[in-house]
Formats: sequence, structure tokens, C-alpha cells
Amino acid sequence: MIPSAAERVTAHTSDDVNRRIQRETEDRIDYYAGHLAEIDHRLQELDREWDIERALEANASALAFAGAALGATVDRRWLALPILVTAFLFQHAVQGWCPPLPMLRRMGFRTAKEINQERYALKALRGDFKRVEGEDDRGAAATRAVGIGEENAVGRHQISRA
Repeated sequence: MIPSAAERVTAHTSDDVNRRIQRETEDRIDYYAGHLAEIDHRLQELDREWDIERALEANASALAFAGAALGATVDRRWLALPILVTAFLFQHAVQGWCPPLPMLRRMGFRTAKEINQERYALKALRGDFKRVEGEDDRGAAATRAVGIGEENAVGRHQISRA
């Protein structure tokens, strides 16, 4: 059976690594619970953090490009590298596993879901979601709470019509 998109990476990661990543996230959240003034900076860091998918895509494309370039200029046998890399990338897309995944997870690369869990915990600490309660337009308040607020409404509507 093919795991869900949200769970496929963690399902193919050792329990020890998953627990370490979760514990580190919980420790950071506990830290920021006592340092609320630093939350904005941490949220900016999270915006720049590469998730596991981005790391895999970047590594795969670099290896495939290198193999194609070497195959075209040095020795045709290098063309096996992009074939192998793209096969593993396809396997990852379907199953959630590929050879570099365990190493990247041990290095601390997190899934987008894991990054977002920290992001929304920090936003809750900051009080973003309290603003939703008691609002007449709860939908607008909720979108503002997650950073899609009024200032982006015009652009959002223009995109949806395109």
C-alpha cells in the first residue's frame, strides 16, 4: 500500500530519528514559550528552512545534471547516473523512500509537515489564533492569523481569476 503524502517520509525513517526530530522541535517550542520576543525571528528561519523534499530534489537534479554532462563529455557510461537518480526519485515520489533519505533525516532534514507543526505552535504562542475568536468574519480572521491577511486579498483574487 502507498502511504499518504503526509506520512510517507516518516514511515520510512527509523523510530529513533523520528523521535529525535520531534524532541528537538518540542524543545525549541518550549524555549520560545519563554522567549516570545524571539518568535518572529524563528518564524523567518522556518521560512528559509529546506524540507526533505527540497533537499532530495536539489541533490537528485545536481547528480542527474552531472551524470548527463559527464556522459556527454567524458564517457557515455556516466549516463547511467541520471537514469539511476531519476528512478530513485520516482521511487521516492511513489513510496516515500530513496537511498539518501535515511542520511538526510539523520542530518535533521524535516518534512514540510514537521516544519509547519513548529510554525503553527509558535504562531499559537504568539497569540495569532486568539484573534479568530470573537470575530464576526472568522474566515477573514483565520486567514490573517496564518499570514494570508487583507494585504494579500487583491493579489489572491487576481490569481484565482487567471
